[in-house]
Amino acid sequence: MNTVHKLMLGDSFEKLQDIEDNSIDLVVTSPPYADARKKTYGGTHPDHYVEWFLPISKELLRVLKPTGTFILNIKERVSDGERHTYVLELILGLRKQGWLWTEEFIWHKKNCYPGKWPNRFRDAWEHVFQFNKTKKFHMYQEEVMIPTGDWARSRLKKLSDKDKIRDESKVSSGFGKNISNWLNREKVYPTNVLHMATECGNKNHSAVFPEALPEWFIKLFTQTEDYVLDPFMGSGTTNRVAQRLDRNSVGIEISPEYYRIAEQSLRQAAPISIMTLIKEKEYTKSKN
Repeated sequence: MNTVHKLMLGDSFEKLQDIEDNSIDLVVTSPPYADARKKTYGGTHPDHYVEWFLPISKELLRVLKPTGTFILNIKERVSDGERHTYVLELILGLRKQGWLWTEEFIWHKKNCYPGKWPNRFRDAWEHVFQFNKTKKFHMYQEEVMIPTGDWARSRLKKLSDKDKIRDESKVSSGFGKNISNWLNREKVYPTNVLHMATECGNKNHSAVFPEALPEWFIKLFTQTEDYVLDPFMGSGTTNRVAQRLDRNSVGIEISPEYYRIAEQSLRQAAPISIMTLIKEKEYTKSKN
């Protein structure tokens, strides 16, 4: 299947203005965290991070389809002995901008090595926030179902009469369960905690996230030939996954070095005969 991949070199805010309104099905990105990767991206102080990001997210709101989803992987940092509040402030800023904060996922880094500081332990997780333009967004939950698991063999082996009716929550949460509903099921829906190992083999980028992370969200929120955008492309992880899953993609990267790496990796991932790679100049010409 032919796929189209538009790679754009430059500042994310500026390049987003070249993308048409309501044209993107999914945004998956992990922007530089506050004061991180200073040598490459210059870094943004935590106190000014929201001010820096909101003009970019305003453009993302414009280019995303009403049925689309924005997935943001971000992590707060410690400043002067306490966690800075810029992530919380960003959520509030995005909501005021018009985004719906629909869900929060936790990326558990299951291979995280241990460590400590005088007043804290090492983080083994990161936030992954889901934002939407409307409440009616596309979501394909069956695409991320997982095997039922060994627990079912013993728990469902002998059901009581109570297991065959809806058991209302004892804490008045409004939620209940019917254990018998799980009989003969081979797959179940996952939770919002994603257990994925970090990838240490990619030395081309200082903060690459694992391919499994964008893959999970691309499967959950898009279908074949939909458009996936990463406005902080880095070495092109999101774009490579989109290519492999027969989605089209757009990637924006400010670093010429990472831009070249992303372009090369896309070319290596699939023969040119089944992939169209549109670089910035070609994309600009096509719009004129």
